[in-house]
Amino acid sequence: MDEFYIDQTLYHGRPASAANRLPKEMACYDLLDRLEIPYARADHSHADTIAQCEAVEQVLGEKICKNLFLCNRQKTKFYLLMLDGEKVFKTKDLSKQLGVARLSFAGAEDMERYLNLTPGSVTVLGLMHDTENQVQLVIDKSVAEAKNVSCHPCINTSTIWFTMDDLLHKVLPELHHEPIFVDLPVEEPEA
Repeated sequence: MDEFYIDQTLYHGRPASAANRLPKEMACYDLLDRLEIPYARADHSHADTIAQCEAVEQVLGEKICKNLFLCNRQKTKFYLLMLDGEKVFKTKDLSKQLGVARLSFAGAEDMERYLNLTPGSVTVLGLMHDTENQVQLVIDKSVAEAKNVSCHPCINTSTIWFTMDDLLHKVLPELHHEPIFVDLPVEEPEA
């Protein structure tokens, strides 16, 4: 297994060069710059484990939220859930609040089709590719109440953070997505 690499520098703004960066990543920086949203960035190798995400959090100085891509059983409704990274996700809790009979994780092909993303890179910024509003954004209360939000810029080799206020009042209106807010329970530790 390859060793996890993380650049210990916290960058402010876009990379100095687009070399070795995907166009969809650069489109995220273009969006944030166009909306005049300040952001910080940490660069790293693919962050696939909790321990790796915690190392990224140390450089960012911010918690990373989980982003899950979900669908109903018929694959006619898709949801992007932003959830506190420390919460345990249980489909029954979210299904009940959304009034959807059964939710499951959507497949990689739907993730690519609707958000132009690959597994491990799910991010609220992927909604820039959902121009026909096929994906409903769902934000857990604990994430919505945070001062800042962190996410990938459409690739999981960088993580950025900016203010929740900028997400709610600049990014989402620009992307024509209205979030639904839910309050998912915190899992109680077993005695």
